[in-house]
Amino acid sequence: MTFLAAGPLTLHAHVSGTEGAPPLVLLNPIGSDLRVWDEVVRELGSSFRTVQYDLRGQGLSDAPEGEYRLEDHVADLLALLDVLGLERVSLAGCSLGGLVAQAFALGHPGRVERLALLDTLPRVGTPEGWQERMEGVRAQGLPALAPTLIRRWFAPAFFETQPAAARGYTTLLARSPQAGYLGSCAALRDADLTDEVRHLRLPTLVLCGEHDVSTPPEECRKLAMRLGARFEAIEAAAHLPMVERPAEVARLLRDFLGEGTAATRYERGMAVRRRVLGDAHVDRATEAVTDLDRDFQSFITEYAWGGPWSRGHLDTRTRHLLTLAVLTALPREHELEMHVRATRNTGVTEDDLREVFLHVAVYAGVPVANRAFQIAKRVLSERNGP
Repeated sequence: MTFLAAGPLTLHAHVSGTEGAPPLVLLNPIGSDLRVWDEVVRELGSSFRTVQYDLRGQGLSDAPEGEYRLEDHVADLLALLDVLGLERVSLAGCSLGGLVAQAFALGHPGRVERLALLDTLPRVGTPEGWQERMEGVRAQGLPALAPTLIRRWFAPAFFETQPAAARGYTTLLARSPQAGYLGSCAALRDADLTDEVRHLRLPTLVLCGEHDVSTPPEECRKLAMRLGARFEAIEAAAHLPMVERPAEVARLLRDFLGEGTAATRYERGMAVRRRVLGDAHVDRATEAVTDLDRDFQSFITEYAWGGPWSRGHLDTRTRHLLTLAVLTALPREHELEMHVRATRNTGVTEDDLREVFLHVAVYAGVPVANRAFQIAKRVLSERNGP
């Protein structure tokens, strides 16, 4: 866990992904915490340098007493970016997090590259509705209201197909700091960016679960039209599509945030290539490039390392095990030797290598597996020393 002094508050944050990859900050809804983005971050893999953090009053971040303003959340985000040394980022926010993202982009447009708004509007709900919510929480407490409120988070099918997850998220909401929940309710009650949002000039993506009753899809579609933004409805999801449909949300974010551009693929690929093979190897390869193979080196960096190696779903260690198996079976001895050397960077152990080679022996033949064992023994002996 990472706790950062951001202005007057201590914020709980989690930073992951590839160093040097495009930074993406993810902002959570009211009554939740940064973990609602976990599956999306896992799907994104090393495509981005992701920053998840608990908004003030949420999760493990400070939850001061009193009513919050939208400006307070914006100031927290600004302080967080400064502490992390991030000058320009893309933002993806859901519900309250999306409202904070809109306000931040309006107040600090030079700090935002692109904006993804999930299940949010320039005004979320009504002042009367939020005031009523606050009075209910004060009178009954969040644990009593959580089973009812959670019904707005997810589509009806979620409670039938994932009952354990539904209970878990109900507990998450019930245990949300009450002072923080009330403070953020006040921010939502008072926030209205309806007039200001027309000044947004950033590339923007608007997403909304098709079953959302808090920020209905048609209203989100109207927001997208007003911003000249792309709109996508997420099937089989309600107010938290990043929980119900993480793979779909990750795909849309990846496409929108520019993974398809050659420059981004090359930069991401080079970062992953260095992480797997090591700086020394990549530096030697780069120094040896001539006009004859310059385009080829760019090609493998962009389409191999910036392609499958950078996708989500499978972690780097798993992809490396697959690569070792294929190189053994083909066989590709030079590349296999290079990748055995790289196991020190990916967490692949000697036990893992033994199991890979044994598996290949069954499906691709004993001779290629025998040769792989010989190569690995020599490389590991040289690497580990006498």
